[in-house]
Amino acid sequence: MSESVTQTDLEGLQLVHRGKVRDMYEIPGHDDKLLMVATDRISAYDVVMSDPIPGKGKVLTELSLFWFDLLGDIVENHLISAEVDEFPAACKPHREILAGRSMLVHKSAPLPVECIVRGYISGSFWSAYQKDTTVCGFPLPEGMQESDRFPETLFTPSTKAEIGDHDENISIDRLKEIIGEGRAEEIARISVGLYRKAADYAREKGIIIADTKFELGEKDGRLILIDEVLTPDSSRFWPLDQYAPGKGQPSFDKQFLRDYLSSLDWDKTPPPPSLPREIIEKTRARYEEALHKITG
Repeated sequence: MSESVTQTDLEGLQLVHRGKVRDMYEIPGHDDKLLMVATDRISAYDVVMSDPIPGKGKVLTELSLFWFDLLGDIVENHLISAEVDEFPAACKPHREILAGRSMLVHKSAPLPVECIVRGYISGSFWSAYQKDTTVCGFPLPEGMQESDRFPETLFTPSTKAEIGDHDENISIDRLKEIIGEGRAEEIARISVGLYRKAADYAREKGIIIADTKFELGEKDGRLILIDEVLTPDSSRFWPLDQYAPGKGQPSFDKQFLRDYLSSLDWDKTPPPPSLPREIIEKTRARYEEALHKITG
């Protein structure tokens, strides 16, 4: 098993944020840039697991770079470079850790909401639909089955929770109250456009993107795409050739890990249970298969 990177501490750089997966650094003399490092940490139910998934950060980075390139005609993104040789000098001593799992990006002000787009009914939306066919202000058709495709793509924003808390789905009206009507309509248009182009592409590669989460930020008054894009951490990827509505679907994402955790007597709060080697390896294999299918 290849060595994992669970946490970085990069001397000469200023750690500004340690998220569930990424470590973010400021670089001396480069106030308008950030270094984003994808570790091999994995979270589920908003809890970071004690055990990493080896190589996962490199998979997330390679996939994000692919999508940034493919989707650049819809909205600009924060990427400057993913080549360590092109990073500022202060980053160079950490070449070994950074290679393949880091991006130099433009600094931006992240929006205070998550931009979630859904093409199929699953997860929290399916749970809510079983109680009431109007979910987060969206009136949905009667008689939908789990994993059914929606009649049209839905933009379903949520609040951003602190680590350990849960994001909360909100209505479009609530979104407009938080960020203003014009901005809300713009991020909905961008998010749905990104999803549709990506979903059409992925389908040709044998993957259904059931739903995904985008991060948008503001730079010089413009919206830009930031963080990671369309990875198994932020999306549900289903194999097209096994798609069968009426039940949960096999997946190339961390749903496999969630399903395992749901089988345990664990209350989904820290500390997390330790993960068996088999679960770690099977999760890693799913992430790598998603990468290979999408990027070829």
